[in-house]
Amino acid sequence: MAPKPDEPLTMTVHSLPQFDHNSASSAATTRAGRWKMLLLLLVCASPVIASYFTYYVVRPQGRTNYGDLIQPQRPIPAISGVNAQGQTVPLASLKDQWLLISVADSGCNERCQQHLYLQHQLRETLGREKDRLDWVWLRTGSVDLSPALRDATQNAAVLRMDRVELTRWLEPAAGTALEDHLYVVDPLGNWMMRFPADFDPKQVQRDLNRLLRASAFWDTAGRPSN
Repeated sequence: MAPKPDEPLTMTVHSLPQFDHNSASSAATTRAGRWKMLLLLLVCASPVIASYFTYYVVRPQGRTNYGDLIQPQRPIPAISGVNAQGQTVPLASLKDQWLLISVADSGCNERCQQHLYLQHQLRETLGREKDRLDWVWLRTGSVDLSPALRDATQNAAVLRMDRVELTRWLEPAAGTALEDHLYVVDPLGNWMMRFPADFDPKQVQRDLNRLLRASAFWDTAGRPSN
């Protein structure tokens, strides 16, 4: 039987995609929408970014902050405390205000009482800006508060916390204890400053005033209503 003659190679020709004006228009609209969304996010975030830039970067020559800046900042963890009414309160619920925090055993020795008094006084010296900063005592241990302490801290946010959980968030300076400092948390919920042990109240007041001035155009008193 004679062999079949070689068959020529066959090629399948596929048509090229046709330019679709509607598809191109849709893609352009999508890109424009993404850019608008990005710009909107930048506009919303710019006051916060600007205030931090003003405080951290744009400083007159020779100006220094008294408190230790925390880098990177540490957001409030997902832990809870117990308030004076025995209710469980998420620590994150304290956000949306500047916070001036002290940590001490519920027995509250002389140093603790001094910190509580100074926290109260520092807040009062802020005058009309004081409603932008909350006085916070995170108390540890299982001892009940004395009636005198309850009365003295009725204007503070007081939560009984687990000390071990707090040490995973707040950190003392080397050679000091957690209870030796005052801590500052910004309205976004970030721990961002720690004042030294045996701090100078006038220097603390100066830093607090600077922070409030730098954030005045985006931060307001009170928390958003639900």
